[in-house]
Amino acid sequence: MRATIARLEALAEKAYDEMYETRSPHGCYSDMKDCFADAIGVARRAGLEAEVKRLTARLDHCRAVYRSQFT
Repeated sequence: MRATIARLEALAEKAYDEMYETRSPHGCYSDMKDCFADAIGVARRAGLEAEVKRLTARLDHCRAVYRSQFT
């Protein structure tokens, strides 16, 4: 479970970084949200509430950054 969460989180962070390297960040933003949502779902199903809280906070932060810098 934790390895899956870590892999999904790494993919989300990669997509987040790629938002800054493209002219059309919407696709990267969508990928980032999907990966974080999947990681949160895995953590929730595993009963890892601290991970759910941490990942949700990170997703919320990334959403706020996207909205302030790219829209």
